[in-house]
Amino acid sequence: MAHAYTPGLRVAKRTQISKLRILPIPGEVLVKKGEEVDSSRIVAKTDLPGKVYTVNVVNQLGITPSEIREFMLKKEGGPVSKDEVIAENRPMISWFKTQVRSPINGNIENVSNVTGQVLLREPPRPLNLIAYIDGQVAEVIEGQGAIVGTLCSFIQGIFGVGGETSGIIEMAVKDPGEILTGEMIDSRFKDRIIIGGSFIGWEAIKKAKEVGVRGIIVGGIHDKDLKGLLGYDLGVAITGREEIGLTLIITEGFGKIGMAARTFDLLSEKAGQKACISGATQIRAGVIRPEIIIPCKDKKGLGA
Repeated sequence: MAHAYTPGLRVAKRTQISKLRILPIPGEVLVKKGEEVDSSRIVAKTDLPGKVYTVNVVNQLGITPSEIREFMLKKEGGPVSKDEVIAENRPMISWFKTQVRSPINGNIENVSNVTGQVLLREPPRPLNLIAYIDGQVAEVIEGQGAIVGTLCSFIQGIFGVGGETSGIIEMAVKDPGEILTGEMIDSRFKDRIIIGGSFIGWEAIKKAKEVGVRGIIVGGIHDKDLKGLLGYDLGVAITGREEIGLTLIITEGFGKIGMAARTFDLLSEKAGQKACISGATQIRAGVIRPEIIIPCKDKKGLGA
């Protein structure tokens, strides 16, 4: 049985939107106010702290916490390599020697003579924050990021999975009630955002992943096929961070449901143009809907 949802999703042929692009921790902003950017432009960057590992040295060596520094071979703050010996005991008989090795490449962050544990941290991980949409930098937030605005066609979906991506819109069907099958998907859709009609099944999704499709926009899907894509039951989680090889946006609901004519007609009109999409969805407080953003070629009105 099909389940359609009509929460008043937005479908606008021409509107102005702004996207707040903020780093999770302070970093460096790389753009200036008024600068034109495309979706792949890095607007800000930072280094995320590496993962912390705890090694219980006193338990492995059979010593007391107050003695730990006497048995450490590596100093606090110093670098270590994976499997490098960081501490060892000094028994009378060498056969009884015990060595404690680092589980990671990184640094020794802390040696505690209270807990007897050593904290190691992996190297920082670089994070580059991209603009996500083609547009203009409306505001720079020092050390944090920027606001990017654009004049665009804007469409919201009912549900989605997968992160932010972009690609050229390609119509894979001719009618909003048509089912998108695997036979319709081939190598010409590599790196594209493809538009289906009323439904897409698991076999077609697998084919899309195989040929390198970046995004799929379609009217409906079965929950079992969604589970096949994700590998688990979704529940009520916030989506948008799934690493599934593509972004999927459902415009109508679960089951075989023809895409709304207004949505299908607008996407058809914009075929061949670049779309920036996100599957991020939150249906509880602070509703977030998956979105399709198609920057207007005619920028007249931007900033108005």
